[in-house]
Amino acid sequence: MNELIEGSTRDAARPSIGEPIVEAVGLTKIFSDFWKRAKARAVDGIDFEINRHEIFGLLGPNGSGKSTTIKMILGLLHKSSGRLSVFGRDPSDVAIKSKIGYLPEESYLYRFLDARETLDYYARIFGLDHRTRKRRIDELLDMVGLAQVKRRAVGEYSKGMSRRLGLAQALINDPELLILDEPTSGLDPIGTRQVKDLLLELGRRGTTILLSSHLLGDVEDVCDRMVILYGGKIRGEGRTGELLADSKHTVIRTPTLDAATVDEIEGVLQRRGVAIDSVQRPRQRLEDLFMGIVEQAQQEAADTSGALQGGETAAFLTRDEAVETGEGESLLDALQTDRTPDAPRAVEKQADVAAAAAESTQKSAEVLDELLQGEAPEKPEASVTEVPDAPDDHDNSIIDGLLDGDGDDDDPNRSSSR
Repeated sequence: MNELIEGSTRDAARPSIGEPIVEAVGLTKIFSDFWKRAKARAVDGIDFEINRHEIFGLLGPNGSGKSTTIKMILGLLHKSSGRLSVFGRDPSDVAIKSKIGYLPEESYLYRFLDARETLDYYARIFGLDHRTRKRRIDELLDMVGLAQVKRRAVGEYSKGMSRRLGLAQALINDPELLILDEPTSGLDPIGTRQVKDLLLELGRRGTTILLSSHLLGDVEDVCDRMVILYGGKIRGEGRTGELLADSKHTVIRTPTLDAATVDEIEGVLQRRGVAIDSVQRPRQRLEDLFMGIVEQAQQEAADTSGALQGGETAAFLTRDEAVETGEGESLLDALQTDRTPDAPRAVEKQADVAAAAAESTQKSAEVLDELLQGEAPEKPEASVTEVPDAPDDHDNSIIDGLLDGDGDDDDPNRSSSR
């Protein structure tokens, strides 16, 4: 009963449910082999809608079609038949991508980047300026409990730490529709509680959330409405409170009663023909017990080498970006704003770049033509001392005289050689 009362109060504080932003009618996905023969009917003619400002749950065992349905909503898979629209458009329309945040079942992150570099990479994809990127990254890392390990390479993270970083990545663009596929997979109880608290906070803010999980507690604690899938078909759907209500029993919670009072109450009920199934003392949930122990340890400043309990929800997720920064429109509006006034300046800049490139190309062509068409400079011939050919009948008298050393001028051969 307390949970129902708390749920009603929580709903009252949230924005009213709006128009459908995801609509599926007869949605079917059949996986085929190379010869187009049907191999598996993953999703079989399901109908559902997700309304603005609600937390919607896709519940079912592994292999029931949850992830396939999500991938069709994201435009990653094409439907085989039926009708599916997201924000009134086809899921493959690029214009709606800036409105969606997505955490896949497995976090595919670059293992050699650290947490800050990873979030900065995704923030740049959405066109966030440097100041906004820095502020959001710091707030998100603190929120998911990774502020102390933000410089550590992602490849060194545990699975739970990677899931925390993946959740921060899904929120970096402040999405209107947040799609989470098994968000608590690999998380410890602290991280699981934090994720559920975050989803409730985002729900109060008005974010539309699609939560896919096979963990019953996750869906029960946070979802307004759900569908239950099995074998690709919807086996149950409705509001969470209505589906879980037990119309066959009544629970009355009171402070502890002594045995005499219990006996008296049983007697009154029996006289009215009401049988008592059991009288029990309530137990606290194991999750509450675990969280109490952890909080006590944290108050005692116990050391830990893993991820810490997350801080408060990132500020940009709980208040209007325009009020916070004074920069005017929010990110999602800015991404869709027509930037036509900047077009002339962009065109002029492109023209200058093109002209410079053309001039450089022309100069290169002139140099090339000169090299190809001009006469090659003559190479200087190497200085070679020519040695005259010795006559066939050469006179050796001079050499002989030098060898003899007598310098005889009367030698007729020598005189003739002179």
